[in-house]
Amino acid sequence: MNNEIGERLMEILLVDDNPGDLRLAAEALKEVNVQARLHTAKDGMEAMAFLRRRGKYVNAPRPDLILLDLNMPRMNGRQVLAEIKEDSVLKHIPVVVLTGSRELDDMVKTYDLHANSYVTKPADFEQFIVMLNSITSFWLSVLGYQWRGVN
Repeated sequence: MNNEIGERLMEILLVDDNPGDLRLAAEALKEVNVQARLHTAKDGMEAMAFLRRRGKYVNAPRPDLILLDLNMPRMNGRQVLAEIKEDSVLKHIPVVVLTGSRELDDMVKTYDLHANSYVTKPADFEQFIVMLNSITSFWLSVLGYQWRGVN
């Protein structure tokens, strides 16, 4: 594979403590036919180890997009977002907050921390596919990838 962005797989890091949501996202990505490699972290501590290439993640790829849940144990999504956006190496990675929270305060706080977008997780799988299709098609086009998603 060529290293040019349009000719390689998009690297996506999904950070979520809910195993069901991790499976749902993996299945939804298959449905939207995104040429991407999905990496997962079950909490903020694991996400930061992945992003900083520490421990078992020493050879981890730099994600092109981060999908971040807010409410997680050990290190929540707000803390992860703050660390990402304060780090000169990581701050340019787009972060989409993907959460079950519909609270205006949560949305405002994440935008204050420089989230690139805030999306509420739909409960229905078909709606989840539509939502993930929208997110990935937007970021794939912004980042210059060749997109072959659902029409």
